[in-house]
Amino acid sequence: MVEKRSSLAQGQFSFSMKPLKEVSSSSQEKKKPTRRKSSSRKTQTSLLPISSSEPMCLPPLVMTVSEVTKRVRGLLEKGLGIIWVEGEISNYRQQSSGHHYFTLKDEGSQLACVLFARDALLIPGLLLANGCKVQLYGQMTLYEPRGQYQLLVRFLQHQGIGLLQARFEALKRELAAEGLFDSSRKKRIPRFLKRLAIITSPRGAALADFLKVLYRRQAGVEVVIYPVRVQGEGAAGEIAMAIEELNSSKSIGPLELIVLTRGGGSLEDLWAFNEEIVVRTIAASRLPIVTGVGHEIDHTLSDFAADLEASTPSAAAELISLDSTLLLQEAAAQLNRIARELAHCWEQIKSKKKMLQEMILIRTPERFLMRVSQRLDVLEENLQEQMRSSLERRDFSIKNFMAYLRGHAPTHLLNQAKERCSNYEQRLHRQVAHGQAMTQARFENLRSSLAALSPQATLSRGFTITRHEGGKIIASKEEAAQLPLGSLLKTEFAQGGVLLSTTTL
Repeated sequence: MVEKRSSLAQGQFSFSMKPLKEVSSSSQEKKKPTRRKSSSRKTQTSLLPISSSEPMCLPPLVMTVSEVTKRVRGLLEKGLGIIWVEGEISNYRQQSSGHHYFTLKDEGSQLACVLFARDALLIPGLLLANGCKVQLYGQMTLYEPRGQYQLLVRFLQHQGIGLLQARFEALKRELAAEGLFDSSRKKRIPRFLKRLAIITSPRGAALADFLKVLYRRQAGVEVVIYPVRVQGEGAAGEIAMAIEELNSSKSIGPLELIVLTRGGGSLEDLWAFNEEIVVRTIAASRLPIVTGVGHEIDHTLSDFAADLEASTPSAAAELISLDSTLLLQEAAAQLNRIARELAHCWEQIKSKKKMLQEMILIRTPERFLMRVSQRLDVLEENLQEQMRSSLERRDFSIKNFMAYLRGHAPTHLLNQAKERCSNYEQRLHRQVAHGQAMTQARFENLRSSLAALSPQATLSRGFTITRHEGGKIIASKEEAAQLPLGSLLKTEFAQGGVLLSTTTL
């Protein structure tokens, strides 16, 4: 057998198929001793004579059962080591300790397997049952109390998931170990968005769903659409290049957020969002990135690296937008709070002023009272000036905010939509009228052409048409000569006609 060696690194599986070592059943040969000559002393027991030239046979090496099983276990673990094996699960049972015991079989043989609880916790979505076809990864060993060889399972996957799922899990562990999925790397998503970019296919339904939800909730957001391929060869490179260009390009203008989205699909369809170049580009992005890839059950490595993950494109639009109705309600609540605080401050100022006046009246020195009174007047003027300035600033802010809200109110947007519809209607009427005029002109031209080619026009120029009584047109003298004598013919003029009878010339 050829020995294959690989180390179990992050995101990789090792395969080791070492050759079995040969084991000799005979005992180790010892140095052949020479037999000393027998003494001359005679005993009652008679001994068979042994020639000095023949070797002496030693007793065989006898091993215990435990020694044999330990030796076999070492041969299995060193010879086969860590392997992949596939088959069908049978005799499955799970103990209260959390360990899983089952038999893996195929058409010709079966293999005892055990999956310990600590390893089962590391396998996502573990679901075992009799009849499941699985691929197991583990170490061959021997259970000494029963003398039964078995497979210690470290990882398993259902047969049919294939190398693509294994590659997904391996790359996920590798990038997670580098910290690309840590929550500390996540950037804050802006609350009041003004301008964002979306990277997606321009022909997919994901773009339409995203824009529909976004403009329904927050119509004032400007969206820059960056079209890319979202599956197939070269899609990952286009996505990574789009993210880099949106982060660095000055011609596109300032952006606050990038949305990466596409519709649902299989693992192969979504694989562009699992490529390492895309994940690393997302992690290195200066702008925050929100992903809405696939459906609720779909998860890609781009989702783990993004600053915010949404289950669908529509959900991404809901997470990053604000409801206009709720925003208006919150603004009204803030205005009421500001008014209450201003009224409370004014009452405190009036109370302090009254208290100071009462304290001044208690003091007797007239000069001190005059000085304090003058100081109070100055403080009052300063306070009134500050209050007036503060109220003007807040009033100005409130008016600006209200103007902003009016500009983004649903009624204003509805009026704009009605005006666009009216313009479209007028343009449609003009185009329809122009089309009708063009069609009428073509009709008149065709009618003139048909009139010029009609038989009546030919008759009006002095020509006649002669027909047999059966209605057949007589086009030549030869055809007329073939008719029997006395046959009736009808000659048509532009106006009227005559009946003729055939005779001989």
